[in-house]
Amino acid sequence: MTLSLSGWQKRVLLILAAIAVVALFALAFTAGRVSAGPSYPDAGSADAGFARDMQVHHNQAVEMSMIVRDNVEDETLRSIAYDIALTQQQQAGQMYAWLEEWGLPQSDAQPRMEWMADSGDHGGMEMGSAADAGTMLRPDGLMPGMATEAQLDELRAARGEDAERLYLQLMITHHEAGVDMAAAGAELAETDQVRTLSTKIQSGQQAEITLMQTMLDAL
Repeated sequence: MTLSLSGWQKRVLLILAAIAVVALFALAFTAGRVSAGPSYPDAGSADAGFARDMQVHHNQAVEMSMIVRDNVEDETLRSIAYDIALTQQQQAGQMYAWLEEWGLPQSDAQPRMEWMADSGDHGGMEMGSAADAGTMLRPDGLMPGMATEAQLDELRAARGEDAERLYLQLMITHHEAGVDMAAAGAELAETDQVRTLSTKIQSGQQAEITLMQTMLDAL
């Protein structure tokens, strides 16, 4: 017995076949996207460079803040120092977690701040000398704004108003360089998370600079 299909039945079968083909293509596309996984910054990206260098910058701010908090009696300054330490420790942890999530090492052979080379936001940063032209670091090899080991030793030894004055001077300089680095991060980063944190660091540290300068002027 031979079964014949009417015209409308043939059309229905063709439509169903077309739907099946489209569904298969959609499934293959979705599977491909899932298997590829999320796209992360690479080791030489501005995002990775920012996360590494700002961690180092933040960690020194935490160190200086905890030193002065133990060496002065002024409660306003102690409160500011503690707030800076708490905020920057949290942000440093956030950046550490990003690098872990991206599968990137916490340190890299790339020179510090090289990722900023294409940025116009160098601000008042002190750059390298002519002998090492092209570097974003100071002649002593430190990032702009970083206190030297001798300055940290001086801060550890200082007490009272001397410690307050030295801390404010060092931290204002530290923050100014941090604001410049954050501006470069906001300009060059590819990820929303880095751009968002960069903008937050800029506004937060600029406000702290204004406050600390007022306190320094009053000493």
